[in-house]
Amino acid sequence: MHHLLDPAVLLTGLAVFLARVTDVTLGTIRTISLVHGRMAVAFALGLVEITIWVVVMSAVVARLPAEPVLAVFYALGFASGNVLGIALERRLALGSVILRVISRTRPADMAAAIRGQGHGVTTFQGAGLEGPVTELYIVCRRRCLPAILRTVRALEPDAFCVAEPTADAAAGLSAPRRAAPAEPTGWRAVLKRK
Repeated sequence: MHHLLDPAVLLTGLAVFLARVTDVTLGTIRTISLVHGRMAVAFALGLVEITIWVVVMSAVVARLPAEPVLAVFYALGFASGNVLGIALERRLALGSVILRVISRTRPADMAAAIRGQGHGVTTFQGAGLEGPVTELYIVCRRRCLPAILRTVRALEPDAFCVAEPTADAAAGLSAPRRAAPAEPTGWRAVLKRK
């Protein structure tokens, strides 16, 4: 049985730890990719993830009787990979959200400002506890949400906001929309006539 401070055991343990962090992080991102319907990404990540897992698992199981400390490195890598995977997913901000903003004072300004950022906004009139309100309904990429919320807060700090996840297919988004192109001219105009 090797001593815990044996450099070979520590290097092996570090390699097991890093490999587990990598494969569990990939597994977390893969799972989230599946939820968002990104099948090709999930397939590729799953292939890499399971390859790492099989290699690490076979190395640990073969050496575990002589070096039981490897189980600790394995467990620490698993736990750390979960935390890193969630942190990475938050940073990547995959997917879309529906943002509902309830405005009492500046809904028109808010809608115009958000549309100016390239996002679609649909408004609905309603009645709240303290009188008339307007609901702004916005579907956007998660990574765009902080900028939209800053716009909302700058115009109406006490506006009520709720964000909820949505499927990308339902959102039909690829990027914030740009202004519509001008009417076709030349030969394109001829093809557009009916």
